[in-house]
Amino acid sequence: MVHRSAANDSALGRALAPAAFILIWASGYVVAKVTAPYAEPLGFLAWRFAGTATLMTVLALLARAAWPSGRDTLHLVVAGVLMHACYLGCVWVAISQGMPAGVAALIVNLQPVLTAALAVFVGEQVTRRQWLGVVAGFGGVVLVVGQKVALAGPLLLGPTLLCLFGLAAMTAGTLYQKRFVPRFDLRAGQAVQAIASFALIWPAAAWLGSFRIDWNLPVIGAMLWSIVVLTGGGLSLMFLMLRDGRRRR
Repeated sequence: MVHRSAANDSALGRALAPAAFILIWASGYVVAKVTAPYAEPLGFLAWRFAGTATLMTVLALLARAAWPSGRDTLHLVVAGVLMHACYLGCVWVAISQGMPAGVAALIVNLQPVLTAALAVFVGEQVTRRQWLGVVAGFGGVVLVVGQKVALAGPLLLGPTLLCLFGLAAMTAGTLYQKRFVPRFDLRAGQAVQAIASFALIWPAAAWLGSFRIDWNLPVIGAMLWSIVVLTGGGLSLMFLMLRDGRRRR
């Protein structure tokens, strides 16, 4: 009876994970919009990655978690730079340049269907329904974003290209991680990825900006939310769903 209850709880958790992930992940675009007037995007992300690296390293050490091997560390670095530094850097800069958060979310949220479309290249099976979702999702984004860009002209062209590059980076990072390092301790792995992302974003922020951050209440709240909820909750859920999906196949 106890085992059946635990199995039911596990099944319920897997069923609720996608909805919880979507709600948490969507809040990231709101955070980017809220902080845009007070903080340079790359500078904010540099501090976010530093905070995430510190938090996850402490949690991993306290739990005596298993750290990845040298080869797995390299794979986690590649995936982390793509999924965190490149993806977030592009999207946050795009929003700071005037891209509406809703439009940015619409573009980047094509990632699941694009991942499904490209999954065939890493040995995944794609169903007819998934292909239909790819076509429908791509068509919807083209209609909405095309109209926005047409109305705004060159003002949105650059931010749109940044979001598309961020979409490509996130998709590539997801497929790379799923292919080469699907299983790892979430605390140690996220610490590695945050450190790698910080190492890339910090010099980029120093070169392109002035690290201007007005540490007011909205910015502090957004920073804590980004580190604890978006990373600790959202990314952990995403990695668990990737792992669970691979195991069920």
